[in-house]
Formats: sequence, structure tokens, C-alpha cells
Amino acid sequence: MDGRVRPAIRQVDRKRRALRVHEPARRGARQLRGARRVVRAALAWRISTNVRVLEGALTRLFAFASLVGRHITLEVTQDCLADILRASERKITVEEIQRKVSEHYNIRLSDMIGPKRLRTYARPRQIAMYLAKQMTSRSLPEIGRRFGGRDHTTVMHGVKRVEELKVQDGQIAEDLEMLRRALEA
Repeated sequence: MDGRVRPAIRQVDRKRRALRVHEPARRGARQLRGARRVVRAALAWRISTNVRVLEGALTRLFAFASLVGRHITLEVTQDCLADILRASERKITVEEIQRKVSEHYNIRLSDMIGPKRLRTYARPRQIAMYLAKQMTSRSLPEIGRRFGGRDHTTVMHGVKRVEELKVQDGQIAEDLEMLRRALEA
């Protein structure tokens, strides 16, 4: 991709998230209309992993503001959503993903990173690669290096394979969701 395209895509994504923050106001949430644009933009920027988390944070913020009888400000937002904002700041590492996946599938970390191609090691490795791609900002070559010096195309294949399996096999979809929650906690 051209060097100018990626920033443009990110900008569109941020605007889309910001619009999502504005959506409850259109549905009649008068409190959000009262909230400053700075608060809405800050929430859209800080909570970027999941739109459901963003919507839940807004609902929680509305309830808190109405309960204490205060207008929504940046201070009220930070007080009310401190745990969510702290969790969204936490950066997940490839090593942490590898450790969680190897624990979940009861295999040694060295086997998951190593050269063995047995399905009992390859499937967890592919799942860890998929999670690393989805949850970190690391490039495919960097992820490959963290998995025993594998090529970026191996990572691409692993990600594609897990996406296919996620649709076909409910157990893998459950495992992915459980691992994702454990990593975000």
C-alpha cells in the first residue's frame, strides 16, 4: 500500500468510531448532546479495540452522570471510566499471547515456537499468530520472527487458516474469545 493510504484509512476509522459515539445522541440521549466534543473525541480515541466496549462505556457514563447529578466533563469521564481507560492503554505483547495460548492448550512454549509441525503444536501456534495479528500492531515479519524465525507468509497462512476454522469449528471460536478476554483482562 502507498504510504499515504494507511494514514487515510486510520483517519476514516477514527471518524467512524467518533460517529459511533455520536449515534446515541441521535437516538435521544440528551446527556451526550451536553457532553463536550472533547469528551466524545477522547472516548473514541482511547477505546479503539471494540465498539461494544465503547457503547458500554457510554451507557455507564450516562448512568453515572445522572446518578450523581453532574454534567459529563472530561473529569467525570475519567473518574467513571478509569478501569476501562486503563485497560485500553495496556499494550498486549506477542510474548504474552504466546504464553497464554501455550497455557490454554497445555503445551510448552518452546514446542509452540519450535519447528515441529504436529497439529497439537501447529494449531495453537496458528491461533497465537492470529491473536498477535489482531491484538498487536506488529508487522507480519515481526510476528514471524517471534515464532521461531518463520516467514511472513507462514503467519499469513496461519491467520487465514484460523479465520476459516473460526467459522467451521465452534470450539475454536470459543477458545479465541476466551483467550482474547483473558489477554484484555
